[in-house]
Amino acid sequence: MITRAVVVPQPPLLVPELAPGAVEETASLREACVTAVKRLPARWIAVGTTAQACPIPPPVCGTFRGFGVDVRVALDAAPHAGEPADLPLPVLLAGWLRERAGADAVEVELLSPSVTPAECAAVGARLAAREDEVGLLVLGDGSNRHGAASPGGADERAEGFDALVREALAGADRDALRALDPVLAAELGAEGRASWQVLAAVAGTGTWHAELLHSGTELGVAYHVAAWERS
Repeated sequence: MITRAVVVPQPPLLVPELAPGAVEETASLREACVTAVKRLPARWIAVGTTAQACPIPPPVCGTFRGFGVDVRVALDAAPHAGEPADLPLPVLLAGWLRERAGADAVEVELLSPSVTPAECAAVGARLAAREDEVGLLVLGDGSNRHGAASPGGADERAEGFDALVREALAGADRDALRALDPVLAAELGAEGRASWQVLAAVAGTGTWHAELLHSGTELGVAYHVAAWERS
């Protein structure tokens, strides 16, 4: 049963060793993410987006060496021997956040950024049907088109899109998340759309309390951090 969920972004710059020139600029974002995941129970399931869509259960050990620094992480707390794998970024960040929170284990469900809202709803319904107590870690960035210096270049629609996401995450508004347009999200480089729609399906009906811990546009990308809990 999932009664707690946390939304965090999935940029490499969360890991200080990978962003030495932006450690101070991203400190509040990093702190919000760690604060949020510490609210989850000891075991998690994470949902993120990447081109290689598949489930990745523990035990797995990986490294950020593909992003420039050999920072090693694991999806569970057991000792790991052998060479770490080059895993997709959401998996590595799930492991990194697990270690920051001291959680026992995290399994990761990877979705394609182009997955449809109906497919997201099906994934969410499947996760919601689990009988074991797990926390949900929702990984995904907002638009990468906030300003001329942003990775995707400026787009005047980005501000309105992420304002809607911000309000939905702050208010546990599942209908607003379900209604996000996949085409618009793709045009704005907002790969978190799929993960957020899985969250909306997991939350289903009933009363949820939400708290927005961070929402900003560091380095031209929108990053949202929120914590949801079933009342």
